[in-house]
Amino acid sequence: MITALLLVLGLGLLLSGGAALVKGASGVAAQFGVSPMIVGLTIVSFGTSSPELVVNVIGALNDQTELAFGNVVGSNLANLGLVLGIAAIVRPMSIDSKLVLRELPLLLLVTAIIVVMAVDPLLKGMAPTLDRADALVLLLVFCMFLYIAIIDVLRGKGVDPLVTHAGDMPLAVGGSGRFLNWMYLGIGIVGLFIGGCLTIDNGVELARILDIQSALVGLFIVAIGTSLPELVTSVVAAMRGESDIALGNVVGSNLFNILMVLPVSALVRPVTVPAGGVVDLGMSLFLAAALIPIFWIGRARLGRRVGFMLVLCYVGYAACRTL
Repeated sequence: MITALLLVLGLGLLLSGGAALVKGASGVAAQFGVSPMIVGLTIVSFGTSSPELVVNVIGALNDQTELAFGNVVGSNLANLGLVLGIAAIVRPMSIDSKLVLRELPLLLLVTAIIVVMAVDPLLKGMAPTLDRADALVLLLVFCMFLYIAIIDVLRGKGVDPLVTHAGDMPLAVGGSGRFLNWMYLGIGIVGLFIGGCLTIDNGVELARILDIQSALVGLFIVAIGTSLPELVTSVVAAMRGESDIALGNVVGSNLFNILMVLPVSALVRPVTVPAGGVVDLGMSLFLAAALIPIFWIGRARLGRRVGFMLVLCYVGYAACRTL
C-alpha cells in the first residue's frame, strides 16, 4: 500500500514538476525574445514529455532499463490508444494541418526504425538491445526533424493551424516576472528529480511485490501516469475544436519519446528490450500505421466510432499483455 502511494506521489511530482518547468522555461525564453510559436513547438512539447525523460534517465542510471523501455513504449501506446481515442470521443476531430499530416508518416517511419533496431540483434542470435550506436542514429534523426519543424515555422508563419495555435497554448506563457520564471524553472527541475527517483524505486518494488516484470509496470502504470499531460492537453484542445493541437500533441510526444527520450536513456546505458518488448513495439507500429488510412479514407476526420475502437484496442491489448 505504501509502495503504491509513493509511486502515485512520484508521478504527481513528475507531472507538477513538468508543468512548472514549462512555465518557467517558456517565461525565460520570452524574456530573451524567442517567438511564442517556437516556444510552443519546442519547450511545450519537451515539457510535456519531461516526465518520461526523467524516469528513463534515472532508470538507466539505476540499471532499470526494462522499466525505462516499458515507460517509453507504453506512453506511445497510451497516446495513440487512450489519449487520441478519448479526445475523438469527446469531439470528432477534423484535421486540416499540413504539418500534422506530414508528421504522421514520419511517426510511422521512426516507429518502424525502432522495431528494426530491436529485431536486428535477434537475427544475429543476440539479446534484443538498443545500444549507443542506435541512440546516436535516433538523435541525428531528431535533430533533422527539429530543424525542419523550426524552418517551416519561420517560413510559413501563420499558415498552418498547428503553428498558429502552438503559440496560443496556455503552457507556452511564462510567469509574470523574471524572478517567478526562474523560480518555476528551479521548482520544476527539483520536482522532476525527486518524482523520478520515487517513481523508479517504487515502480521496481511494486513489480517485485506483484511478481511481474518491471517492464509491465512501466508499460501500463508509469506510462499512463506520465501521459496525463498529453491526455489533458489533447482533450482540452478537442473540446475547443482545435483538432490540430490534439493530434499534433500526440504525434509530437510520440516522436519525442522515440527520437529523444529512448536514445538519451540508451546513451546512459544500453536499453535491454524485455520479453514481449518487440510485440509491444509492433503494436505501437500497428496503431501508428492505422491512423494514416483512417485520415485518408475518412477525409482527414477522426470520428467517435474510431475513437471507441482505439480505446478498446488499447484496453484489450493491455488485458492480453498482463495476463
